[in-house]
Amino acid sequence: MLTILPAPDHVGAYRLSQTLTEDDLDRIVTDIESRLERHEKLGIVADITDFNDMTLKAAWKDARYSLSKLWELRRFPREAVVTDSGWLSGFVSLVNPAIPFVTVRAFKPDEFEQALAWAGDIEGGPNA
Repeated sequence: MLTILPAPDHVGAYRLSQTLTEDDLDRIVTDIESRLERHEKLGIVADITDFNDMTLKAAWKDARYSLSKLWELRRFPREAVVTDSGWLSGFVSLVNPAIPFVTVRAFKPDEFEQALAWAGDIEGGPNA
């Protein structure tokens, strides 16, 4: 299930819970693409505290979309992952240096507002 959370227009904020479906992925892609029409760069916040799984079709769609954005990583300079899982926080720290042009950082659920502010603090402001 997907909830699009209130956020500044240059930040896509999403709460993923239970099982993510293909329709959920369609909504995420539509939201991101709409924001990219208005802004050169976007911050992303993904609250995965209650996320369990995704359907095969959703995983396939996510992989295709992610690959299509591979050459546009500069447009996503900050990505915040909100989780209460220690191993996921560690994984985020591990993969962060491996993603060019993007800084990924983990936040605890009670730090959601900090995650939102951090993701939105994009060099040059919201329209950079």
